[in-house]
Amino acid sequence: MAVFKGAGVAIITPMKDNLEVDYDAFAAIIEEQIAGGTDAIVVCGTTGEASTLSHDEHINVIKYCVEKVAHRIPVIAGTGSNSTDTAIYLSKEAEKVGVDGVLLVTPYYNKATQKGLYEHFKLIANSIKVPVILYNIPGRTGCTMAPETIIKLCTDVENIVGVKEASGNISAIAKLMAKANGKVDLYSGNDDQIVPILSLGGKGVISVLSNVAPKQTHDICQLYFDGKVEESCRMQLEAIELIDALFCEVNPIPVKKAMNLMGKCSDGIRRPLTVMEYANVERLKSAMENYGILSSGNDSESSISERLKKEMSESSIR
Repeated sequence: MAVFKGAGVAIITPMKDNLEVDYDAFAAIIEEQIAGGTDAIVVCGTTGEASTLSHDEHINVIKYCVEKVAHRIPVIAGTGSNSTDTAIYLSKEAEKVGVDGVLLVTPYYNKATQKGLYEHFKLIANSIKVPVILYNIPGRTGCTMAPETIIKLCTDVENIVGVKEASGNISAIAKLMAKANGKVDLYSGNDDQIVPILSLGGKGVISVLSNVAPKQTHDICQLYFDGKVEESCRMQLEAIELIDALFCEVNPIPVKKAMNLMGKCSDGIRRPLTVMEYANVERLKSAMENYGILSSGNDSESSISERLKKEMSESSIR
C-alpha cells in the first residue's frame, strides 16, 4: 500500500527575520495545509531547506511537524545525504519521532555509480522499518538513478516502495513504469508534470505549488483519480504560469517569497540562497494575482515592493 495517494506538500520551513525556525508560523501553515485537503506533508526536503539546517534543527523540525499533524495525514521526512552514515542517522532519528516514511535524495557532489546507489539506499532502508521513497533529481544533485536501479531497489528491499521523479525525463519515467510490474509507487517531483505522471500510473505529486495552493493541487490529483481527466488537465494547465514563476529562481526562494506575500511568514532564507530579485518578485506577484491567490494593490504588497527595491539598491552599492 502506498505511503500516500494524491498531493503531498513539499513544505517550507518558515524562518524569522533572524533566520531561526519560526515554529508559530510553521504550526499555522501545517493547519492550513490539512484544512486545504493536502494528502501528506513532506518535511525537511529541498523546499524545507534541509541542506542548511543543523542536524538538531533538522530532527526538531521533523518532530514538531509529526506532533502538530498528530496522525491526521502521513508525514514523510527528507533524510537523504551524500553521506550514507549521515542519512542512516537522520533516518533513524526521524523514525524515532514517528514519521510515516522517509524521502531519500540521490547523493550529491560525490555522486555514485548505479551499484553505489543501490548499496547506499539499501543500507539506509535496512536501518529502519518505515517506508522509503527514493528521490531522483539529477538537475540538483548531478546524479541520475537509472530506471533499472529504482526497480531493483523496490523489488529487493521490502520497505523501499517508490520514487519521487523530478528528472523531467518523461521517456525514462515511461520506461520505468513499463518495466516496474507494479512494484514502484511513482510520484511527480515537478508540478508542471502532475497529470502526465498520473497518466503513467503515478500515485500523486510531492509539490511546491501546494504550499500556496493546497486545495487546487489536491484537486488536480483527485479529479484525475475520479476519472475527470479533462477537468484535471484543465487545472494543470491553469497553474502553469504560477508554477513557472515559482521556479524562476532556485527553489525555495520564490515559494518563500510567495508565502510572504500571502502573509504566512517572513521571507527569511538561509545563505547561500538570497532575497529574490525585484523583477522576479513582480513576475511572481502577477502570476499569483492571475491565479487568484493574491489580491492586487494592497498596502502590504506595496511596502514589500518598496523594501525589495531598497534591498536591491543597497546590495548593488555593497
